Amino acid sequence: MEKVLNYLNEMFPEPKCELEFQNNFQLLIAVILSAQCTHKRVNIVTKELFKKYNSPKDFASIKQEELENEIKSCGFYHNKAKNIISASKDIVNRFNGEVPNNVEDLMSLAGVGKKTANVVFAVGFGGDAIAVDTHVFRVSNRLGIESKNPLECEEKLMKILPKKDWSKIHHQLVLFGRYFCKAIKPNCKECELNDICKYYQERK
Repeated sequence: MEKVLNYLNEMFPEPKCELEFQNNFQLLIAVILSAQCTHKRVNIVTKELFKKYNSPKDFASIKQEELENEIKSCGFYHNKAKNIISASKDIVNRFNGEVPNNVEDLMSLAGVGKKTANVVFAVGFGGDAIAVDTHVFRVSNRLGIESKNPLECEEKLMKILPKKDWSKIHHQLVLFGRYFCKAIKPNCKECELNDICKYYQERK
C-alpha cells in the first residue's frame, strides 16, 4: 500500500470532490443524483436545478412529477425524485432543516446508503470515511484488495489505511479510476502500479 499511496499522492496531491455544490444540502442532492450517472451530467442538471429549488423546504414541497422532469437526464429519475422529496421532508421535520452530521442519521434518509452517507460526512463535515463507489471498488480489486461488495471493500480499506487519510484516499482512488484505471481500456502500460496490479498481471 505504501507504493500505491505514494503514487496516488504524486498524481493527485490535493484531490477534491468534482460535484459542484454550495452547501451540505446541495451536496446531498448531488450525491443522490450521481448514482449510475456521471458527475459531469449531475453538475449540468444541478446548475439549473439549484436556481429554482435550493432548500430542504423547497424540495419537500415540490411535486414529484415536476422534479422528475428536472432530473430526468440523470437516469433512474423516478426513484431519485421520490427519495429526494422524502429525504427533504425528513430533514425539515426530523432534523430542523439541517443535514444530519453523522453517518447513522444520514443513512436514515430515503435514498441514502452507506456510500452516499460517507461522501456527505467526509466532504460536507470533514469526517473520516471511505466511500466505495464503482471506481474505488474496481481499483481496489485490481490492486489485490479483493472484495465481493462495496461494504466488504470499505472494511478492508479501513483496516489497512490511516484513518486521517481516509477521505483523501477516497478522492484519489475515485480520480485514479475515473481518468486512469478506467473500466474499459485502462492505461496499464503507463501505470507505475502495473507490477503489483492483479488485473494487469492476469492480462499481461
